[in-house]
Order: sequence, then structure tokens, then C-alpha cells
Amino acid sequence: MFAVIRKFGDDRGSTLAALFAYYAFVSLFPLLLLLVTLLGYLLAHHPALQERVLHSALLDFPIIGDQIAKNIHSLRARGIGVVLGLAGLVWGSLGLAQQGQYAMAQVWNVPGVVRPNFVVRMARSLGLLLILGCGVTASSALGGVAGATGVLTALASLAGSVTLNVVVFVLAFRVLTPAPVPTRELRPGAVVAAIGWSALQYGGGYLVGHQLRHASEVYGFFGTVLGLLSFLALAGTITLYAAELNVVRARRLWPRSIVQPPLTRGDRQVLTDIARQEERRPEQRVIVEYPPEPVDPSPAG
Repeated sequence: MFAVIRKFGDDRGSTLAALFAYYAFVSLFPLLLLLVTLLGYLLAHHPALQERVLHSALLDFPIIGDQIAKNIHSLRARGIGVVLGLAGLVWGSLGLAQQGQYAMAQVWNVPGVVRPNFVVRMARSLGLLLILGCGVTASSALGGVAGATGVLTALASLAGSVTLNVVVFVLAFRVLTPAPVPTRELRPGAVVAAIGWSALQYGGGYLVGHQLRHASEVYGFFGTVLGLLSFLALAGTITLYAAELNVVRARRLWPRSIVQPPLTRGDRQVLTDIARQEERRPEQRVIVEYPPEPVDPSPAG
């Protein structure tokens, strides 16, 4: 556990989590507006199903979801207006996916020379939007089954929700992480992230609601913004810690020293990976050397 915390700090995880919260915040409304617009055209004759899918998506944002719903409206255009509107929404939604790819590349210390190019990143970003859309649809169907069978299936519904989150996180980690990292190394962190996200959905509502209530007394409408940013920051931190767990486990980056020197094997490996991720060109080589550790001259005993 200490090795994961140290790796999180070495990769400036707090900064990555803050960037995640920012891009998630600015991408949230385009994503929801895109979802509402597509539902409006695909399920035009099934308003009840539209409402259920949208409600399922907003459940991912405890306390704040109801307030977000009041500010979401679908596109009301035709022809070229629809095409241009959807294109703008997709482009506005890609910020989160781009930041996610950058964060995973940093966490895995992937050298710049082998990171995906612009076209591949765009394709991966669209793939992530598709995964999220399918996840929301599946979550809506799962919620409908739970509502139909009664309270006695609450535990089974929770297990199904966590399982669905595991599948979504495995696929999302695969899409966001550069290809040199094998999929089998992504699964443990995906399970941890799914459990953490589920706990945040069910238990985070109280935490966010408590903070939102006091923030609203001081900041009014902006208290909602602060509550949403807090929720997104927590989600980003959980996801990044889960990704760091994958890296530490895959590369056996332990033990880690609390105070240096001396440097442990894990310390040297992490510092070497961080230095080598700065390689930007095939002609470039970053060589990392460590001088011999100083020897204590005092006699033993």
C-alpha cells in the first residue's frame, strides 16, 4: 500500500486528479447533452425509456444529479443543424477522454516516443464515449430489473452494479492505456476502481450532500459547482490510485524507502521509468545512472 502511495506522489497524482476533475467538469454537460439528444432521436416514441436512461446516468452524481437535470435540454434542429450540433457535442466531450489517456500514460511512465499519435488518440476517445454510453444503458436496464423485483433483491442489484462497473473500468482502462501495457495487468486496478466508484455512488452522496449543503449557505448557486468538483476530484483520485496499483503490482515496485538514501530497488526502478518517459524521438536515449551508495566510515560496534 505504501508503494502505491509513493508512486502516486512520484507521478504528481494530485495534479493529474485535479486535471481530471477540471476536464470532467467541462465535459460533463456536453456528454449529458449528447446523451439526451441521441435519446431524443433514437427513443422518440418511448419517452418513459428516455427518462429512465437519463435518470440512470444522473444517478452517478449523488445529490447534484437532480440539479443537473434541470439544466439539460436536447438539440431541436434538423438536417445539417443536427449534424453540426452533434459534432460540436462530441468534440466538447473528448476533453475527458484525452486527459484520461494522458493520465494513464503518465502513470505507466510510457515514453513519449511510443505514445499514440493524434489519430489514434481520437479513435480511442470515441471508443471511450461508446463504452460510457453502453455502460449507462446497461445500468438503466439493471435498475429497471431491480425496481421490478422489489427490495429483497437489493443485494443482488448492488452486486450486479459492481460487476457492471468492473466491466466498464476494464474496457475503459484498456482504451485509455497505451497498447504496450497488456490487458491482464489492468484488471486488478479495474476491480478496485469499480468497488471505489460504487462506494462513492452509494456513500459519497452523504459526503457530497453534507458539503454541498454548507457550501450553498455561503456561496449560493456556486455551492453546487463546488460540490460537483469535489465529487469529480474524489472519483479521479480513486481511479488514479487504482491505476497506480496496477503499475506497482505489474512491475513489483516494492519495497519503497521512506527517507533516502539508501535507494531501494523499487525506488531506482520508479526514478528510472520517470526519467525514460521523457524520450520523445526514436534517435533519443535517456541513460540513468546511480553512483555507489556512500559507506558509513564509522567502525562497527
